[in-house]
Amino acid sequence: MNEPSSRDPVPVIIPRSEHPVSRALVASSALKVLYRLKDAGYQGFLVGGCVRDILLGITPKDFDVATDASPDEVRRLFRNCRLIGRRFRLAHVRFGDQVIEVATFRAMHDTGETDEEGSIEEPEGDAEIESEGGFEEDLEPLPVPRGFDERVLDDRGRLLRDNVYGSIDQDVWRRDFTCNALYYNIEDFSIWDYTGGAEDVRNRTLRLIGDPETRYREDPVRMLRAVRFQAKLGFSLHPATGDPIPRLARLLDGIPPARLLDEAQKLFLTGHAHRAYDLLAAHGLFEHLFPAAARHLQREPDGMAARLLLAGLDATDRRVGEGRSVTPMFLFAVLLFGPVSEYAQRRFDEGVPASQAIADACDQAVIEQNRRIGLPKRFSIPMREMLALQPRFHRRAGRKALNLLTHPRFRAAYDFLLLRAGAGAEDPEIARWWTEIQELPREERIARAESMKGEAPPATPGTRRRRRGGRRRARPSGGADA
Repeated sequence: MNEPSSRDPVPVIIPRSEHPVSRALVASSALKVLYRLKDAGYQGFLVGGCVRDILLGITPKDFDVATDASPDEVRRLFRNCRLIGRRFRLAHVRFGDQVIEVATFRAMHDTGETDEEGSIEEPEGDAEIESEGGFEEDLEPLPVPRGFDERVLDDRGRLLRDNVYGSIDQDVWRRDFTCNALYYNIEDFSIWDYTGGAEDVRNRTLRLIGDPETRYREDPVRMLRAVRFQAKLGFSLHPATGDPIPRLARLLDGIPPARLLDEAQKLFLTGHAHRAYDLLAAHGLFEHLFPAAARHLQREPDGMAARLLLAGLDATDRRVGEGRSVTPMFLFAVLLFGPVSEYAQRRFDEGVPASQAIADACDQAVIEQNRRIGLPKRFSIPMREMLALQPRFHRRAGRKALNLLTHPRFRAAYDFLLLRAGAGAEDPEIARWWTEIQELPREERIARAESMKGEAPPATPGTRRRRRGGRRRARPSGGADA
């Protein structure tokens, strides 16, 4: 059962004795929200990924609540509540660093079309996300009466705005995948299953609720969510869910760049980046997120940029698995390394110094990338600085060379140097030298650097003739081989 009927459906109710979801596995802040809603006479359900993850034996990171209380009624119950969202009005109840998202049940629309709470949300958090058009913010909306019909689609069927409140029996058909449409009831600790989601979780199958093509046209980001859950959970796509994706991938071109930034971070910074990349490429989605990088990889599928990309994604996954920090700046440097290398070589051939050529190339790559995924300056500027430092690792003679150790971006640049050396894009001896120099006492560092005077600098990994003749010139050390 995964299609809405003309009348209110009857859920399969799974009693507490037949499922593993326990209050001991639920964050205390989420329980506070559920019990306050219950005590005030409202319904309160845990819903979505948190229920799914507990069923899979995974510790949830976030807890979402669905209720029949309107956003204004939720705000009156919680002083620590903020209403957010343009597309959908949601309540965020904050407990220290943790935010419990509370969504009001949504109704079916007269056309029978559906949407779900999770996939058309605003970018997470309160931070502003810069794009070509400026900033997209979470703004506190004006109150909207319950039942007020505010549903807007564009001429391609993409949902732009929707605030039509209803009951849980209607809300379930507005969600995306069956595994995310399971409701844990705080009244009796049962799970309500309208769509066969519990069975799909057992079978590790990812299945869209409703007609897949209609759902993807309403919100093309659902295709990215399908890939993300497939990569994260190891689920297989139901054929009806996966088949339309390559044909509809072009619909991503109309999604706001700021929103795609949020989705890209979820895809690549949560511990399954390599698998997500493989799936994006297989479904024909990667080229719509990173068109310049995709073109470069298509021309040079076994080139330096391709090797560095996979090595970088593997390194990101390892860091996440080890509980270490990962940064979008480093991720985008890996993803854009191919086009940055191409553009840097052109500037270098024009006689521009290597560091400036790389900085110019970063600017050009970011301008192009912002048409699809909006990179805030807090990511793009550090990325440019980190890449522009790569040629300086070739300067090892004399005390001035050691000034690089005090640069604010040294650590990130050094990590990228190691990545390039591991992928064959840099001389491993240079990486080894900078690794050893960091471990030496100050006087020994100076002596080591002074001893390098008079030695010829190591060759960069490849050369290319100037297009109009002239002397051969070494490629900038941040570039990739052809």
